[in-house]
Amino acid sequence: MSKNPLNQKHVNLEVRGARHNNLKDLNLDIPLKQLTVVTGVSGSGKSSLAFDTVYAEGQRRYVETFSPYARQFLDRMDRPKADSIENVPPAVAIDQVNPVRTTRSTVGTMTEINDHLKLLFARIASLYCPNCGKLVKQRTNDEICDAVFKEFEDASMIRAMFPVLVPKSLSTEFALEHLRNQGYTRIAHRKGETMLVIQDRLRPVDASRSRLVEAIEVSLYRGSNTVIVQRMDESGEGTGPEIEFTDKLRCCGFDYSKSTSNLFSFNSPIGACDTCRGFGRTIGIDYDQVIPDKSLTLREGAIRAFNSPVYSESYQDILRYGSQSGIPLDTPWCDLEDEHKRWVIQGEGGWYSGK
Repeated sequence: MSKNPLNQKHVNLEVRGARHNNLKDLNLDIPLKQLTVVTGVSGSGKSSLAFDTVYAEGQRRYVETFSPYARQFLDRMDRPKADSIENVPPAVAIDQVNPVRTTRSTVGTMTEINDHLKLLFARIASLYCPNCGKLVKQRTNDEICDAVFKEFEDASMIRAMFPVLVPKSLSTEFALEHLRNQGYTRIAHRKGETMLVIQDRLRPVDASRSRLVEAIEVSLYRGSNTVIVQRMDESGEGTGPEIEFTDKLRCCGFDYSKSTSNLFSFNSPIGACDTCRGFGRTIGIDYDQVIPDKSLTLREGAIRAFNSPVYSESYQDILRYGSQSGIPLDTPWCDLEDEHKRWVIQGEGGWYSGK
């Protein structure tokens, strides 16, 4: 059995007598398993060689490997005009297109790969809290149950609670009466508009998993996706911190939404950078252009932007108010104190406040 030449270490794609479009009986060898760049002036035959000859033959031979039934659903290219083309591997081509370019155009949008990447990123993205930097994950009821058992494995008694918002206009007695009508008689405490209602009290060592899961499910349902667990002493009072668990994407008191493709879209304000708004650039002041020669003093015209008849009045204002504020006008800019430079750039308030 003869070996496949494409599996050999050194093999070339051999093109002989290529005559497609403006190619004039071209003969060349292109090394495989290497990066080959086809360059040239416009009209020299780059596309005719790469797309209409090499790719067309590779795609044509690849399609021929399918059954006649499958071929009818595939685009087929014409056989290129050439004497022979040997050692052609299956080919993949990305067509050159000329889409409308906007200020939001990127490599991802122009190659249309961004449509696929944003779907991929939305599924594999991880959320980190901007406040504490911790990974924020959405827990299931079973995961919350495991976390409770792990956190309170040495506790003799715990209580599962859920928060209820009670407007300040309503009295505690009215809220208790309403809860009693729903079967709740134990209240941990009320702080402001939040009242902690005890769903269940149990011993982690003796409690069955199903009982704890049920307490968690009911607490999450009635407590706006929040269950609070706390240790209890022998007298039945809560002791230690109240640890909050939730089945939402929540951390440091903030609720986050699930990852969506719009978060990774350059054309969506949801995922746009807060600084550049997705344009990739910002408008600012280049102080190296404003003050190019830092060896000059303010009196010598260190601020280049004001060295024109239009802004001469502004320069006189700087010299006049700078003298009144104790700014050294005859000291080179590079030797000025930071507070003096800040005065020139930022101002000191009043009518001339701001940059």
